[in-house]
Amino acid sequence: MFTRTELLFGKENMEKLQNARVAVFGIGGVGGHCALALARSGIGTIDLIDNDVVSKSNINRQAVAFLSTIGKQKTEVMQKMIADINPNAKVNTYNTFFLPENADTFDFSKYDYVVDAIDTVSGKIALAESAKAAGTKIISSMGAGNKLDPTAFRVADIYDTKVCPLARVMRKELKARGIKSLKVVYSEEKALTPLPCNENSGKRQTPGSVAFVPSVAGLIMAGEVVKDIVSQP
Repeated sequence: MFTRTELLFGKENMEKLQNARVAVFGIGGVGGHCALALARSGIGTIDLIDNDVVSKSNINRQAVAFLSTIGKQKTEVMQKMIADINPNAKVNTYNTFFLPENADTFDFSKYDYVVDAIDTVSGKIALAESAKAAGTKIISSMGAGNKLDPTAFRVADIYDTKVCPLARVMRKELKARGIKSLKVVYSEEKALTPLPCNENSGKRQTPGSVAFVPSVAGLIMAGEVVKDIVSQP
């Protein structure tokens, strides 16, 4: 099933991917597509961390979202999808939201790579701190909501980003904590203002989303993970 990939990477690098363990935090619009691409690339062990269930509003963009999966745990849906791609892959599921308060329940030294596809700034900072402390590689997604141009994504260090408001906040917070580097995927497209929606009555404005923006961010992240793993000595 990975013969086409092996034509590009070679047998030795495919063995590196098979022996690798990657944790994907957040199985939403970005993380779900990233997890699928990691599975299709031959990653041998994938940890899925998320406590959300599929809702109807997820169907427009999330890999786990179908009418048949509404109400089911995203981690469990993704686990079944990966098993249908590569039954030899080991998938560990954690039905929990990653927060600074529960960061110490995860052993980051066991991971070869961490994918940050969660939404909260506090959680993203905690992931960066935990990965740094363990000496584990990490890639973090910045804002993908309210955007329409999938070609505007870039891979850069957090301190080299521009335009993205989330990246600006992250730069400030990471600098205050002495974290001097963080690999991120971010968009240089200026965010659009979503139109009024009944779903937002009395609540914070829900960001707009489309099928072809967060998925691209997730695929880019998976590509960076795979290329970094095979480039390791």
